[in-house]
Amino acid sequence: MQFYKAKLYIGCLLLLFLWCGFAIAQTPGTEEESVYKLENPFSVDYLKQHLSKKLPRLVLNKETETNLRKKLETDPLIKSIYQSIKFNAGLVLEKEIITIDIPDNPNSQRNQLGISRDFLWRMNMLSMVYRIEKDQGILDRINEELIAACNFPTWNPRHFLDVGEMCLAVAMALDWTAGDLPSSTIELAKTALIEKGIKTSWPDNGETLNWVYNNNNWNQVCNCGMIAASIAVAELKPELAAKTIHRSVDGMNNALAVYAPDGVYPEGAIYWGYGTQFTAVTAAMFESAFGSDFGILNFPGLKESAVFRMLSESPTKRLYNYADCAEQPERYTEFTLSWFAAKTGNKAFLKEETFLMSPEERGRISRLAGAGLVWTAQFEEKQTEELPTSWKGEGANPIVVFTGGSDDTKGYYFGGKGGRGSINHGNMDAGSFTFELNGVRWSVDPGNQGYGPLERAGFNLWGRNQDSDRWKLITKNNFGHSTLSVNNQLHKVDGLATLEKFSGGEKPEATFNLTPVFGELLKSAERTFIKNSPNSLVINDKIELSKKTELITWQMITTADVEITKGGAVLAQDSKKVKLEVLSHPEMRVSVISLYPAPLKLDKQIEQLKRIEIRYPAWIFENKNIEIQVQLTEL
Repeated sequence: MQFYKAKLYIGCLLLLFLWCGFAIAQTPGTEEESVYKLENPFSVDYLKQHLSKKLPRLVLNKETETNLRKKLETDPLIKSIYQSIKFNAGLVLEKEIITIDIPDNPNSQRNQLGISRDFLWRMNMLSMVYRIEKDQGILDRINEELIAACNFPTWNPRHFLDVGEMCLAVAMALDWTAGDLPSSTIELAKTALIEKGIKTSWPDNGETLNWVYNNNNWNQVCNCGMIAASIAVAELKPELAAKTIHRSVDGMNNALAVYAPDGVYPEGAIYWGYGTQFTAVTAAMFESAFGSDFGILNFPGLKESAVFRMLSESPTKRLYNYADCAEQPERYTEFTLSWFAAKTGNKAFLKEETFLMSPEERGRISRLAGAGLVWTAQFEEKQTEELPTSWKGEGANPIVVFTGGSDDTKGYYFGGKGGRGSINHGNMDAGSFTFELNGVRWSVDPGNQGYGPLERAGFNLWGRNQDSDRWKLITKNNFGHSTLSVNNQLHKVDGLATLEKFSGGEKPEATFNLTPVFGELLKSAERTFIKNSPNSLVINDKIELSKKTELITWQMITTADVEITKGGAVLAQDSKKVKLEVLSHPEMRVSVISLYPAPLKLDKQIEQLKRIEIRYPAWIFENKNIEIQVQLTEL
């Protein structure tokens, strides 16, 4: 009897344990349930009940169009932007109708992305002008362009970015012309959106394409295109549209998650502009078609990313060009910032100076300027916030920025970073920094280089393993960045350098833990950046050697002329000078390695590029703990 009582008691305890575990798992606020997710109500029934039945409904709808027309009458900024769009529509009319022919350009990639982007530009310019002016000649040209593009054999689903941008172009053209095109063209375009667009995202083998749930810009662009196409054909194919939008909203969570916690886009400022503009379009399409963005704007880090982008641009109007990023800003950035300006009311995000330029001055503008015009017209000022002079952004690729503020006459700008090489578009640049003073970029990042020539040469540009071809390039490996190298070895591609400390104020400091970047070559490595005056920067490295440490190399990449001096060097460029002082070891001699021409034929060739080095053999140190301190100061 006691045996059965014992069994009953144990059974009750087991049931109680299971119930408690279930209750804990269901308790609101647990870690799993606290993860931010977009609302995703999409089903056939939801689509039929909530999708606006009237066109336009993609970015434009009755409310936003009424507002836009009012602003076109009263707001000089909106008038100016529209004149640039009209000027660009004129440029389209001067061109031949779009074709599938890809020019034999050795710098281009082997895909149709250039054609898709050109078509999105054509449709955005022409369709917006038609929407405002109802010009029959413009409508006829839209009709011809659509017939040509929709009769392409394919939209190249092997490189799905091509499909994503093409789908958005066709969907917007159909939407903004709102039934005014010939019925045969509308039918052709909708069939192309289904067959050449949406259905190619649902392979016959049942596999899910990588971009659907990955966490880079492809997710944002391709899912945007699928959503636009699905809304355009929703009445014709409600089941296909509903399941495609549901999948895209689900997948977008992964792309948006990379903005957390502070808004740093891991792929850099250029790719922020590319990916974020399509996220803005998606949010705007949802709002115009369904009355809700389903939580996109409030995704953690997204709103803050506008500050990240603003601070990524230096006083010389060049970008902090880490990752695969160019120094020069792209055309589409100002309109993406307009979306943030409209949503926050912060005038700091509004690029008025650019928008007020004459059409001839601006030339060819963003391929999504039509949507950008709508966003800019929605702006109502609520605040104008000064950008912080010291800022940190954590996440997968953490960065810090120090500036001199809006009144700084010296143009002080510093950007430093952690991260790892294996992230999307990542480089072995943890611990690297960019430094500007008096209009000169003294410490440079070699930036991005064209993908086309590398891909055509069979170069494994996109491999992210430790032994991938990518790390042979001076733009990608640590030997082309202002950081530390140990034993002349590559950084560990998966080693994540994190931001450990940050303090603002007049003399801001930031410390990155670089230890994971070096593996067993060092026991520990910590790099601290200090803005110790309005015209100087200190780089302080605390290092603990390991048994495998043979040589530590302090590096700075520059295009300035370099004169070796006792205890450092003098850098000169554009009649300006900066002194490099080895504060911790004035007896060490600086050396200069020319990187022009670059080591490989396939490397990016940058005139005057060179690497300043301070080489520390491990045997010169009496103990395992060392400190290297270098200062850059205006002369």
